[in-house]
Amino acid sequence: MNDFSSELDDLFWRDEILQIMYWFQGEGFGEEVTAVDLRRFLANDAPELDPYLINMAEDGWLAVVNGDERNGRYRLTELGRKEGARRFADAFEDMTKPAHGECSADCDCQGDPTKCKHYQPEHEHAH
Repeated sequence: MNDFSSELDDLFWRDEILQIMYWFQGEGFGEEVTAVDLRRFLANDAPELDPYLINMAEDGWLAVVNGDERNGRYRLTELGRKEGARRFADAFEDMTKPAHGECSADCDCQGDPTKCKHYQPEHEHAH
C-alpha cells in the first residue's frame, strides 16, 4: 500500500470513528469506548481499529481514559467532539432536514416554495 492510500485510509477511519463516537455519546451509551465497542457498528471487514485509535489520541482527537493505548478506553476530546459533530451532521444532512410542511409558521415556504430558505432547486422542494 502506498503512502497516499494509507493517508486516505487514515482519513476515512478517523471520520468513521469520530462519527460513531459522537453518535454513541449522543444516544447516551456512554462517554468512553473501546475498539470492541466501535466494531459493533462497523462492517465485518473493517480493519483492526487499535492503530487508528492510538494515532487519533496522539493527534488530539481522542483521550486515553484508562489502561494503556492498546487496551484502554477512549473518549472524545473537545476537538474530537466538535469535529465528530460536524462530520455527523454532514453525513446525515439530507436525513435530518425537515420535510415540506414541517417548517415553522414563519418559514418562507408557507407561500412560495422557491423563496424558502431551505429550497434546493436541484431537488423537488426537499428539506
